[in-house]
This record gives sequence, C-alpha cells and structure tokens, in this order.
Amino acid sequence: MRKNILITGASTGLGEGMAREWAAKGCNLALCARRADKLEALQRELQQAHPNIRVLVRGLDVCDYEQVFDVFRGFREELGSLDRVVVNAGIGSSQPIGRGQFEANRKTAETNFVAAIAQSEAAMEIFREQNSGHLVLMSSVSGVRGFRGPLNVYAATKAAVASLAEGLQLDTKGKPINVSNILPGYILTDINRDTKNAPFRVDLETGVKALVKAIESEKRRAYVPWWPWTPLSYVIKSLPFGLFARAM
Repeated sequence: MRKNILITGASTGLGEGMAREWAAKGCNLALCARRADKLEALQRELQQAHPNIRVLVRGLDVCDYEQVFDVFRGFREELGSLDRVVVNAGIGSSQPIGRGQFEANRKTAETNFVAAIAQSEAAMEIFREQNSGHLVLMSSVSGVRGFRGPLNVYAATKAAVASLAEGLQLDTKGKPINVSNILPGYILTDINRDTKNAPFRVDLETGVKALVKAIESEKRRAYVPWWPWTPLSYVIKSLPFGLFARAM
C-alpha cells in the first residue's frame, strides 16, 4: 500500500476529493495548493474524522518552481518518505488563439505543463533517492486530440502531459518506480460546472472513486471513468479529420 501520498491542487475539486478518499483508507497526506486557508480547514476536518493519520499542509503556487522543490522535500522530511505524488494542480481555462489573449493562454500552459515538469522533477528526484515511488500525472481525455477555440491551448497542455508521462515510463521501465498517466473525462467540479457541452459528466463523488481506483491500479494509462471514455478515446483518435471537425 502507498501510505504517504502528496497531492498538489488539493484545496478543491478532484484534489480535495482524492484527499478525502485516501484519508478514509488510512493514508498519510501531504497536501498543497495556493489556498492555504482552505487546506487548513480540510486538514482539521480530515484529522478529526481520521485521528490515526497524519495530514500535512503547505501553501504552494506550482508556478513558483523553486518553491515546488522546497515543499516536496519538506514533506518528504516530515513523513520520512513519499510513496505517491499526484500532479493534480492545473487550470481549466484557455482562449482561442489570435484573439488577444496570449497572457491567459501562457498562464494555462505554464500552470498545466511547465509546472507539471517542475513537480515531476521534484518527485522523481525523491523517488530515485528512495528507489521507489509512484508518480501520477493528470492529463485529460481532451489531450487525445487537438480541439478548437477555447479548448485549444488547454487540450495541447494535456497532450503534452500525456507525452511527458510516457517518456518517464520509458525512463523507469524495469525500475521500482511507476508512472501513471490518468485521463479523466468530465467530472463535476468548479472548473466545468458552467460548461454547457459536457457529455457523460459524472458527479464528483462518482468521479473521485473511479479516479482513486484507477490510480491505485498503477496502470501506465487509464481513462476515468473507464466507461465510456476508454472506447470513446479510440473513436476520437481514429476519426478522419473532416469527420472530427464536424463532430467538434
């Protein structure tokens, strides 16, 4: 069992949901996010409900790359080891290219991909020292293929995260370090609450349970929920460009 689990972006949404799920399973948690006040409230809640676990929290902006390394190392020192790191922090917004929104798109790219590199570097450094660990990179079904308009840059960052995960899987093949690429579909969070076109969206509790199950399987790639996104991903990837353009 992976006992000590670090989750970034843990103050809300999927990160908060995963923290609750693993706390109920008896795992020690290292939680970080920009909203330190929300983390502290979550810490109090989890420790009251599960007094036999440790819940550590630290404020972290994942785009402060030096801080990422400091926070990860600090958690490792406090807990003695890190068994699993979930690179979950990210933002869902991006804008159509060429509409004067470069700064917003740059922020999305930095938060979702460049910061994921920093988190992966910090985690892998620790795992290599320990000679064990499980790195979880959160991609998205939208990373399977390019998407138009407001989803363009967001989908591109998630495709990049998926590629990063696969490269790390090649690096760690045959070693006691596992790397998983998780591709969620629509799970209800504040990021997509107002999204009108969200096919097959599931509620947060259902999505988080499926997410934790997929992560604990430690497969190289997992779509969440498995149905319908696993078969649909193959359809999306194989559609001829003209048909894909009309469908999207």
